[in-house]
Amino acid sequence: MRILESLTDLDDAVGRSHAQPIVIFKHSATCGTSAMAFEELKELIGLEPATEIFVVSVQRGAAVSAEIARRFELRHESPQALVVHEGRVAWHASHFHVTREEIASALAAIG
Repeated sequence: MRILESLTDLDDAVGRSHAQPIVIFKHSATCGTSAMAFEELKELIGLEPATEIFVVSVQRGAAVSAEIARRFELRHESPQALVVHEGRVAWHASHFHVTREEIASALAAIG
């Protein structure tokens, strides 16, 4: 897991999505639902060890979080997970839909 702390980090992560799909997770350290989703994400690492996962704290990385919403034309939510492939969002979900099974299924659909 890598932390997205700047817009340059975000650009680099999106650039990496051209080689293989990546997961971006927007996380709130003060939200119980986000904590549960974060645990799901950690379990995903065991299922999809080759997938790069990037995490942005919505509190500390507000500018990055806002840029994700703007760039991908998504409503900001937290927790929120995005599967990005070839620079575009292939799948996204928020709140209780951020599960290891749903993310793994989205990754498998890309092939």
